[in-house]
This record gives sequence, C-alpha cells and structure tokens, in this order.
Amino acid sequence: MGTTINDVTILEIPRVHDERGLLAVIEKETIPFKIERVYYLYDVPSDAFRGGHAHKELYQLIIPLSGSFNVLLKDGKESKTINLNKPHKGLLIVPGIWREIDNFSSGCVCLVLASSVYNEDDYIRNFSDFLAFKKT
Repeated sequence: MGTTINDVTILEIPRVHDERGLLAVIEKETIPFKIERVYYLYDVPSDAFRGGHAHKELYQLIIPLSGSFNVLLKDGKESKTINLNKPHKGLLIVPGIWREIDNFSSGCVCLVLASSVYNEDDYIRNFSDFLAFKKT
C-alpha cells in the first residue's frame, strides 16, 4: 500500500453565509467517494482515545461539527498531528493510513463520512500488522 500521510488532505466544505448564519453543504461533488456510512462521536471525555487503527480500502472524511480534536496520522515512515476545529474543514483520510484521535474538547462532535459500510475485515487494529501491510 503506497499511500503516505501526504495523501491525506484537508477538504474545504462549501458554505453559504447570510444574516441568518452559516450553512455548510456536502454534495456528491464535494468529496471524492460515494458515502455509504455516516456516524458521529459525541460526549467523548477529553482524555479519551479513539481510532487506533487503519483501513485497507476505506476512505473517510472526518469533520469537527463542534469543538476540536487532534488526529495523529502515521504511514509507517512518517507521522503528523492535525488539529481539527472548523466545521467547514474536513480531513480526508485515504486507505493505508493509521489514525489515532484524542484531545477532545468539551462538547465536541466528530462526524465521519465513510466510503463503505462497516466491515471488520477492512480494519488493521494492530500497529505491527499495519507496518507489515504497508510493506506489501
């Protein structure tokens, strides 16, 4: 799997602003995959840790609807941490990238749009297995 953390990008979500406030819109042209699953994390304690896995084929767009959190990304050679704190900016994570999510702010809501339904076989939950996967 030749993906690297450089393949992970921040996507700007189109928004409209008028006197009533802001409206962010996600349409099929907004993201580079068909949405097959939507879920969200909320009421996560600030010291909690989520993620801790990679996917073999799944694409995800992670959006901080409210509050903020950090996403640690690893590709087997490099790592980087991205703080997400704007509801009009989502993190597009490609397959073959390890992710860990932490440092949740109070009242945080993390929305995830995924390219397929839940499939346990797509998960790599052990970092040593992830490193072996990256060498194939």
